[in-house]
Amino acid sequence: MNTSIFNIKNYLEKCGIKFKVFTHPPVYTCEEAKKYTSNIRGVHSKNLFLKNKKSKKFYLVIIPENKKVNMDDLGKVVNDKLKFASEDDLRAMLGLSSGAVSPFGLINDNEHKVEVLIDKIVWESEYVSFHPNINTETLEITKDDFHKYVKSTGNKYVII
Repeated sequence: MNTSIFNIKNYLEKCGIKFKVFTHPPVYTCEEAKKYTSNIRGVHSKNLFLKNKKSKKFYLVIIPENKKVNMDDLGKVVNDKLKFASEDDLRAMLGLSSGAVSPFGLINDNEHKVEVLIDKIVWESEYVSFHPNINTETLEITKDDFHKYVKSTGNKYVII
C-alpha cells in the first residue's frame, strides 16, 4: 500500500475513524515537535522501530514522549534481545523514513510481521496523536478510534 498522506486519511475514513489535522514544519524529534504540537490534546508519543538482534522479528514501540526506554526491560517483555532497526528495515517493513515513524505505517505491513508494543499510558489516553507517515502533519484521534485503528491493521499488539 502507498504511504501517502492521502491514503492514510482515506484508510482512516473508510474505517470510520475521525481525526483532526495539524500542519507544521518538518520535525524529526519529540523536542522539535513540542514547538508546534502543544495545542494537540492527549499523550504525545515517540515511536521506535526495533528488531531482534539475531532474527528478522520487528517491533513498533509506542511510548509517551518523555519516557525513557530500557532496551533490556523491553526485551524481557517480548523475550527477545532488541536493537534499533535500520532505515532500510523501516522502509521495507513500514514504508517509512526516520522522523515519520508512527503506527499509521502499519497499513503498509501487509504480512503483519511487525508486533506493536503500546505503553499503557498511551493506550488509555483519551486522545493520541501521530504523524500520518510524514513529519509535516500530526493527526489527533480519540482513544476509541486509536484502538479501532490498531485492531484494523491485523498486527499483533501488546499493552506494556
